[in-house]
Amino acid sequence: MARSDARLIRFAAIAAALLLTIFILSKGSTTTYVASTNQAPSTGSSSSTSAASANVKANTTPEKPKTPVSSNPKDKVSATFVSLARNRDLWSLIGSIRSIEDRFNKQFKYDWVFLNDEPFTEEFKRTTTALVSGTTKFGLIPKEHWSFPEWIDLEKAAKTREDMKQKNIIYGDSISYRHMCRFESGFFYRHELLQDYEYYWRVEPDTKVYCDIEYDIFKFMKDNNKQYGFTISLHEYAATIETLWQTTREFIKENPQYLPKDNMMDFISDDGGFSYNLCHFWSNFEIGNLNFWRGEAYSKYFEYLDKAGGFFYERWGDAPVHSIAAALFLPRDQIHYFNDVGYYHVPFHNCPIDDKLRLERKCMCNPKDDFTFKGYSCGEKFHTVNQLEKPANWQDYS
Repeated sequence: MARSDARLIRFAAIAAALLLTIFILSKGSTTTYVASTNQAPSTGSSSSTSAASANVKANTTPEKPKTPVSSNPKDKVSATFVSLARNRDLWSLIGSIRSIEDRFNKQFKYDWVFLNDEPFTEEFKRTTTALVSGTTKFGLIPKEHWSFPEWIDLEKAAKTREDMKQKNIIYGDSISYRHMCRFESGFFYRHELLQDYEYYWRVEPDTKVYCDIEYDIFKFMKDNNKQYGFTISLHEYAATIETLWQTTREFIKENPQYLPKDNMMDFISDDGGFSYNLCHFWSNFEIGNLNFWRGEAYSKYFEYLDKAGGFFYERWGDAPVHSIAAALFLPRDQIHYFNDVGYYHVPFHNCPIDDKLRLERKCMCNPKDDFTFKGYSCGEKFHTVNQLEKPANWQDYS
């Protein structure tokens, strides 16, 4: 009997020890571990985000984020993606959306605004909403923003389209393309669905983002007082904007107060403003402050251009219009070149040629395809006039 009691005592002691061990382990399993500040937060987590360094110099690559920040919606910038799209663009647009979501927005869950000159179909709404991690909003463009204004001579405009068709100028005979350029130049930021936002990122069909963006790109813009961001710059087709610069010069002469001392005239003109060198930012990728377009300088500039009729009597694009305005009406340090995003829109690529950066950001592109320093690009010009350091091996990709 005594022997049985001893066995029971030993068993009880062993059981107690096991229970104590299990209790300690279970308490330890609830401990939260914070990643070292020397390591960027995982891009796969939707519960944590990262912020860009506030000390980034103008037009340099943002440092890889090191400080985890809250994913609380109150910490986010008032920003949205915006896409001008037709219902038939759905299947070419969803690839662009998925690229942005996978590389950036799954972490930050920013909204997405879709605009169309006709009502979106239920299929378009269901499909895009299923892909977007933020809230989707669908807007109809007002008729007055997608039609000929009353002061346009329709016969003169028709003759222009016919002449451009004969000269094989791309989109030269298109009415809808002209409405699009005018809308993107002067009206997208006025749409009621954009009124609650301060920043936007423009996304078009058939585009790709090649690299992981592990920091909040909108917060980077706001924290560093950047008003306009781009990835690709190039020369415009001269035949589409024959009088744009002359019209701009007339506006400047009447309104010199809108040009800050440190503007970037030297990017768009090689002779002090006498002529336009055709350099512009490719606006199918834009990240910007909506308040710049809403401001007095740009509002009056667009109205001046619109009254001149060049959107219809020629084929003025929103890209040169936006670019000229940004270069003239903003201090140069408020324009940012994103060399770390990686971007594609046929036929041009933006791919980091710095090996370390490209591998850190898990970029899915061939640096030999990078357009930045190639002949038709204005990338080298942008670096030169802003005294930016080029990558060590940039000439190998020119």
